[in-house]
Amino acid sequence: MAYIDYYRILGVDKKATADEIKKAYRKLARKYHPDVNPGDKEAEKKFKEINEANEVLSHVENREKYDKYGEHWKHGEEYEKAQHHQRQHQQSRQGGSYGGFSGADFGEGEDFSDFFQSMFGGGAGGGFGRSSKGSASGKFKGQDVSAELNLHLRDAAKTHQQTFEINGKKVRITIPAGVADGQKIKLKGHGNPGYNGGPHGDLYITFNIAEDHHFKRNGDNLSAEVEIDLYTAILGGEVNIKTLDGSVNLKVKPETQNGTKVRLKGKGFPVYKKEGEFGDLVVTYRIKLPTDLTQKEKELFQQIKDLQP
Repeated sequence: MAYIDYYRILGVDKKATADEIKKAYRKLARKYHPDVNPGDKEAEKKFKEINEANEVLSHVENREKYDKYGEHWKHGEEYEKAQHHQRQHQQSRQGGSYGGFSGADFGEGEDFSDFFQSMFGGGAGGGFGRSSKGSASGKFKGQDVSAELNLHLRDAAKTHQQTFEINGKKVRITIPAGVADGQKIKLKGHGNPGYNGGPHGDLYITFNIAEDHHFKRNGDNLSAEVEIDLYTAILGGEVNIKTLDGSVNLKVKPETQNGTKVRLKGKGFPVYKKEGEFGDLVVTYRIKLPTDLTQKEKELFQQIKDLQP
């Protein structure tokens, strides 16, 4: 039965703090979790080693006992007796009492190494300070799950509910107006089941918002191109502009140039989780030249051209 270096298993120094041990354990446990490595026997073995190391080093009494005996673990009982007699001798001179350490909180049926059970109880060797109060929990959070949800731009512009299926379960969520393409939200506890009774993982949903044939989105603002005929551009007039919630009539100034931009305040995309706030709609005019002109129309255009200085 070989000595097991729990510090090496977790990759921490012997002087590591409790927080450092906790972080190292979580990182390794997540890496070698059975849900992440289905059917991988080596990963399963590593996961058990990590849990065992954590059960020792994350408990103050267990760690003190482990650090105290070190290389003397094979002769723990004799070593403890010698230490006990020495303490009694010192206490008889100083006056005081000694409270011994208690064993680890594990039963005989747990899936731990012989070294562990020999040292902390439950093994054939008897160990020192055996206890049968319970078993190690070994609880670990389940694996997180990722999913993608496709939306049309106009759907993303309104708060609504959607139901979809993940891992055979139907999940119903409320999607706030204004979600962005590529944005992620977390649904706590909707991931895979935990290990050994641990909590479920979380569900992360990424939104994929398809491009709209009319509007382009830039943050909370929208942009659109609108055609106007040559006569309206020259003489002025009115044009109907589509918005997300309907349409508006917009006046066109005389002699409007191609590419002219007009900003409509508050007619853009809703601001995420800010009810009643909206971006702007920026309209770009594209002047459409007339085609299939009659001979008379061509003569009139020629007359206009001749009038130019």
